[in-house]
Amino acid sequence: MIGIWLAGLLRRRGGRLLGVAAGVAMAVALLAALGGFLAATRATMTEQSVRGVTVDWQVQTVSGADPRAVLATVRNTPGTRAALPVGYADTSGLTATAGGTSQATGPGVVLGLPAGYGSVFPGELRVLAGRGDGVLLAQQTAANLHAGPGDTVAIGRTGLIPVKVRVDGVVDLPHADSLFQKVGAPPQSQPSAPPDNVVLLPEARWHSVFGPQASNRPDLVHDQIHVRRSHALPHDPASAYVAATGSARNAEARLAGTAVVGDNLGAVLDAARSDALYAQMLFLFLGVPGAVLAGALTAAVAGAGAARRRREQSLLRARGAPAGRILGLAAVEAVVVAAVGGAAGLGVAALLDRVAFGTTGTFSAGWAVAALVVGAAVSGATVLVPARRDLKASTVVAGRTAVERRPVPRAAWWPLAAGLLLGSLAVFRITSRTNYALVLAPEGAPTLSVDYWAFAGPALLWTGGALLAWLVADLVLRRGRPVLARLLRPVAGPLSGTVAASLSRQRGAVLRGVVLLALATAFAASTAVFNSTYRQQAEVDAVLSNGADVTVTESPGTTSGPADAARVAALPGVRRVEPLQHRFAYVGPDLQDLYGVRPSTVVTAGRLQDAYFAGGTARQLMDHLASRPDGLLVSAETAKDFQLSPGDQVSLRLQDSRTHRLRSVVFHFAGVVKEFPTAPKDSFLVANASYVVRQTGDSAAGTLLVDTGGTGQQAVARRVRAALGPATHVADLPSARTVTGSSLTAVDLSGLTRVELGFALAIGAAAGGLVLALGLAERRRTLALASVLGARGRQLSGFVWSEAALVAVAGAAGGTVLGWALSEMLVKVLSGVFDPPPAALAVPWGYLGALAAAVAAALAVAAWTAVRHARRPPLTELREL
Repeated sequence: MIGIWLAGLLRRRGGRLLGVAAGVAMAVALLAALGGFLAATRATMTEQSVRGVTVDWQVQTVSGADPRAVLATVRNTPGTRAALPVGYADTSGLTATAGGTSQATGPGVVLGLPAGYGSVFPGELRVLAGRGDGVLLAQQTAANLHAGPGDTVAIGRTGLIPVKVRVDGVVDLPHADSLFQKVGAPPQSQPSAPPDNVVLLPEARWHSVFGPQASNRPDLVHDQIHVRRSHALPHDPASAYVAATGSARNAEARLAGTAVVGDNLGAVLDAARSDALYAQMLFLFLGVPGAVLAGALTAAVAGAGAARRRREQSLLRARGAPAGRILGLAAVEAVVVAAVGGAAGLGVAALLDRVAFGTTGTFSAGWAVAALVVGAAVSGATVLVPARRDLKASTVVAGRTAVERRPVPRAAWWPLAAGLLLGSLAVFRITSRTNYALVLAPEGAPTLSVDYWAFAGPALLWTGGALLAWLVADLVLRRGRPVLARLLRPVAGPLSGTVAASLSRQRGAVLRGVVLLALATAFAASTAVFNSTYRQQAEVDAVLSNGADVTVTESPGTTSGPADAARVAALPGVRRVEPLQHRFAYVGPDLQDLYGVRPSTVVTAGRLQDAYFAGGTARQLMDHLASRPDGLLVSAETAKDFQLSPGDQVSLRLQDSRTHRLRSVVFHFAGVVKEFPTAPKDSFLVANASYVVRQTGDSAAGTLLVDTGGTGQQAVARRVRAALGPATHVADLPSARTVTGSSLTAVDLSGLTRVELGFALAIGAAAGGLVLALGLAERRRTLALASVLGARGRQLSGFVWSEAALVAVAGAAGGTVLGWALSEMLVKVLSGVFDPPPAALAVPWGYLGALAAAVAAALAVAAWTAVRHARRPPLTELREL
């Protein structure tokens, strides 16, 4: 009997089974594809985190241990690719004489580097001037001493006479934070900043200079082993972290207390392990609603044939079929739907996974099994559970009823909908008032904090919005029949009252179509708006980090800023150049970055956003700065730390280029700047460039913001490097996008966006067209009887097009309102993703237009198909039914 039943289903109800299987396939494919997104994102996080580490381990020998024995042990540790000894010594100060003046600095650090260090650890040193070997000065040290290649610097030694060395080059230390860490010390005891004064000596020279100091003051001299490890690690950050930290602990066990391992590789993988929660959070926020909606669509497709299924079940019961046999037949149908839908879903997911996420984004067997389980659950819930419910709750006579009376919703459901929406608003207001950020990315070592209570707001809004849409549509169909008849008159003509009565009587299919279309529209709109806003802010973040299309940073102590600006402005592809002074100023004892700007042009050149400022727009505060030459904008942290109020006098200590000494310069507090191009995030100052030049006598720009019109940034960057030489640092916007794209707050959403928006488009079209088509198919008997009673083709078309118009208008209206609310809530709840936060939502009108067109086309096709059936000979139609 099972074979006969299954053959009959495939022959007579094949289209409906295919529709239910398609819904299951959509849910399975979406979940499995999102599993690919998680896998690809985690693998990318691991790869980019590991790639950013130059020195994997810094192994510091303890006092009294033999450095050579420690080096041998480290080199014999499995996974070690290279290990070089590095000496560290504290200096009491540095002095230099250049240009007829003498400069002196405070304490600093002198490193002893072995030959070939730069090639073994590429990226640890970046040559700015002179050679890359020999005696080298760090960039800030060269600026403090006004020294360069060929100058002589005296290195102070505690208790010993200074030693003079001749400078061979100036270098930048991009990884100075980790290079000068306190190995083995807890995070709270780490230095707040690397030393300002750093000299690098060849290994033999370092030993000859600081060998005597090691004997007299061993506390001021210590040895480290810098290690490069194998990066063959698992793709998942958590697994890679376990492997890396396990290797570090194994090395410490081998060293037996003679050294401490500073595990830089494990530290970045720890941050990446936390970042993986961010990808999981995006999956929950952006993926789960789509999977739930696909399940609801499947239930609607299956539910569209509920009346027919009940009649068939009643016929079987009337002919003596036991309840177990009937449930068995329903289970066969559920298994077939689950198998076909699951297989199709996994195939689609595998294709999407390769296209959207590349070869690394393959979902695991666990994700495939989980997606199949969800698909089986959807199939069982939409096919087997309703059959069991009807078997228990419905009689044979009730099941044979052709027209089912729609029950009126209980009065308690209105307060429930209001409670869900008010609860969503309450959660949203609480998180907004407390400045809660779901994503936490403090400066330094990034971490992530996910409070899953924040999911309550969007979840309650989804549920409450769906319930309210259903209640309102049901109320309009029941109570608003006269108004509905007048609205349908242009489509249904004289039969508008009859059409309204028919829709009210058999409103189940209409309600399903309206609610599902509203939810699909809201899902598509909110996802599209969030993704569009995310891309917009990622671009803003890249511009903020880089400063412009191309940013030129002058070498320390340069005085050729204006000349360099003119040379860069003359290069092909450059539209304009904005000089930006970069100085250092003391606010009390605190050393901060000072940026001298031209207020009249910096807003456009730096693409300054209003969100960067507090107390006014970017243009207003820059105009205020222009009207008062000694005006000063300070960061929010500085304004808070020093209790500043508008108009307060602020004395900064700046270096005078004429005397090479610090002098006090008076400014007046004019406002707060929260973000500024190329500036650090915490403490910095913005002032008039002309005023800074008059007070210090230094017209050097320091930084050049180059506008290329948004095209050819990398080509222009190459031309600038060729024109200004290797001592100048040149950064382009595409490279900045890559850097920010690998950070905690900028996981690449391009693949997820394509998958999400593609599914949203398909679900929207299916929610409109497929559900309407199935509902109209259930009314084929009604339309055939109306034709027998004398209804003409135009009048039958009025029935069909009226229902299509009602579903389209009501579903689109509800979806637009709910989508707008969800978009606002998603962007606000995920405010930590955006740095800086958006001033306004970015609405992708093109995609929303495509969504509207797809839904309208699906509704039109469904209605046109139903009209064709309605115009067939009624006896033929009734005979088939």
